[in-house]
Amino acid sequence: MAADFTKGKITPELVKFTVPLVLGNIFQLLYNAADGVIVGRYVGKEALAAVGTSNPLMTLVILFFNGITLGAGILIGTHYGAKDYKTLRLQISTTMLGGGAFALIMSVLFILLARPLFVLMQVEEAILDISVGYMRIIFCGLIFTFMYNCLASMLRAIGDSTGPLVFLVISAALNILGDLFFVAYLGMGATGAAISTVLCEALSGVFCLVYIHFRVPVLRLGRDWLKFDKGLFRTTVSYGWTSAMQQVTVQLGKIGIQTIVNTMGVSAMAAFTIVNRIDDFAYIPEQNIGHAMTSFMAINRGAGKMDRVRDGFKEGMIIEIVYGLLIFVVCLTLATPLVSLSSTDPEVINKGTVYLRLISFMYILPALTNGIQGFFRGMGDLRITLISSITNMGVRVLAAVIMVFVFHIEMEALPVSYLAGWIGMLAVEAPLLKRT
Repeated sequence: MAADFTKGKITPELVKFTVPLVLGNIFQLLYNAADGVIVGRYVGKEALAAVGTSNPLMTLVILFFNGITLGAGILIGTHYGAKDYKTLRLQISTTMLGGGAFALIMSVLFILLARPLFVLMQVEEAILDISVGYMRIIFCGLIFTFMYNCLASMLRAIGDSTGPLVFLVISAALNILGDLFFVAYLGMGATGAAISTVLCEALSGVFCLVYIHFRVPVLRLGRDWLKFDKGLFRTTVSYGWTSAMQQVTVQLGKIGIQTIVNTMGVSAMAAFTIVNRIDDFAYIPEQNIGHAMTSFMAINRGAGKMDRVRDGFKEGMIIEIVYGLLIFVVCLTLATPLVSLSSTDPEVINKGTVYLRLISFMYILPALTNGIQGFFRGMGDLRITLISSITNMGVRVLAAVIMVFVFHIEMEALPVSYLAGWIGMLAVEAPLLKRT
């Protein structure tokens, strides 16, 4: 059920809201790993490569939609905090109708352009047909992906992060069973994995609708699902577009760093892949604490409780800093065992250990920036988060290029480039935060 962020102790509510977000993301990471294992084990390296080749394009589109729903969620949280339920309901229906139409357009475009895009990406002829078929099926289900993300964002916007977690866990578990059925039992290969994914995305959206109908009266729209307001849609696009571009910018930055690492050899690539997986698990809680702060800020801003907004920011930052210090100690002291879980190659373990120990010192910086971004999002100023994210990724990639290709530094260059990016991000955010 929805939490009431407008009263009571702040820290327990933020922690309670954050935990389901963290669990949901971690479970999604574990599911993605299991999905790859099933395809790789029961089909072969060609199908696994085809699925992997499709991931960058799929991730970009999904992150774009996540950004749109995050921006809409801020508006929904503000209306909810102000108890303006009429506008809230209109905001929800407008977001669903407008976003759904856009999702359908994107589906058609990517289905038609799948082959040219993969040819442009220089996908090998041996896996081209498999890759095209897989991605076309996945994009047939893009409307379901949008529906779940939008409904889940609406629930989180009013303080309910548990419901979306439950549906994600159920859907992901069914997806794994579906993969085993379609891939292992029926022998449908990558096509079977895609069908399973689409079916389970549709189920997750249905689960959200049923949950809302029976447990969340304020979001129960009935015939109002068909109402559309052009003015609200323009505002939603403004918020959503900025948030979406921030998500895309971050992903493009990661692709840029990956491209640089690909010039360092197989051992460096393997070490980078291993540490990136560890980094995902380490970084996600910092990001989710920031998202919890966003919901808290938006609801209390809508309710006119600015003192509580300021107190929420302070207590949220304390949580971020405590977690940043904790994960620093864990990654610094357990670097070798963590890397060794994924490799027995001495060179890979050595490179990965050095890399992980160095980036462990950086975790306090994204803790700070995620908290600050959570504040600005909650206050409705998404331009700052976009500019600071562009600064972070731009400085990071530029620093990596200079250190690797000019000064010929290898793995050690990457953590230093991350440090430069986080410092650049803070340099943009901190002065603006002081003026707020």
